[in-house]
Amino acid sequence: MMKEKFLNYLTFERRYSPHTIRAYSLEIQVFLDFVQAEEIAFEDIDFRFMRYYFATVKEGGKDPASVNRGISAIRSFFKFLQRENFVASNPMRLIQALKTGKKLPVVVDKVKMTGLLEQMEEVEDSFIGSRDFIIMELLFGTGIRLSELLQIKERDIDFYSKKIRIFGKRGKERFVPIHSTLIEELKKYLAKKNLTPLENISEYLVVTKEGKKAYAKLIYRVVNKYLSMITSQQKRSPHILRHSFATALLDNGADLNAIKELLGHAGLAATQVYTHNSAERLKSIYKQAHPKA
Repeated sequence: MMKEKFLNYLTFERRYSPHTIRAYSLEIQVFLDFVQAEEIAFEDIDFRFMRYYFATVKEGGKDPASVNRGISAIRSFFKFLQRENFVASNPMRLIQALKTGKKLPVVVDKVKMTGLLEQMEEVEDSFIGSRDFIIMELLFGTGIRLSELLQIKERDIDFYSKKIRIFGKRGKERFVPIHSTLIEELKKYLAKKNLTPLENISEYLVVTKEGKKAYAKLIYRVVNKYLSMITSQQKRSPHILRHSFATALLDNGADLNAIKELLGHAGLAATQVYTHNSAERLKSIYKQAHPKA
């Protein structure tokens, strides 16, 4: 009951994404199962018990980043419980996040990516081929998230002003620019979508072969299929294209604040990780190219 109230709070008051809510739900359920197995009353949970719980989780093989996700979820859970007077104090107050090594975002080489898109543009005669091209072009050309791509409706495209309305995390609205070539390709795709005898044409931009709203697994399959043509790296997810978009802009001298706005980041800290990525690339190029490196 407490868990369901908390998830409703995240959904309707905090407006967290479905993905985040699922992750929080899983972390909290694992914790509640642990409490039940330990046969401890909920009101008796204190700082020492929480430290014992997270130590057990870590010893179970979870890496620090995964443990920290659990800490974040359960800390929010107890804050809510305290606010609603379900508990008198917050046992998570003194729990600190674990130290984690900084991982640079994985990206796809922009020259290879541009070549792939040019190749796709030449052979996208079918409706599915055109749709797949639009998926790849939008993800790499605008840096939008997978969840944002799935929410784009046809009416969100402003062909005159060359921009698309995007609804980001917690429903925050922003506009991202699109180049003239993509404008023309979007027009071609929409024409094919409307002419193709689909069973149920959706108002959403990206649809299945039946015309229904696309889903996350479909986008993953499309991205993995095409990225496997140009890279052997293991990570070939839609988010890689978001990283590649941001890194390409930074490499070409774009302002960090502008990149932040395009990505829909709430703060600059999330965007600054790309400066490290760009710096590491420059170091690598320097070592390879300079005679005294």
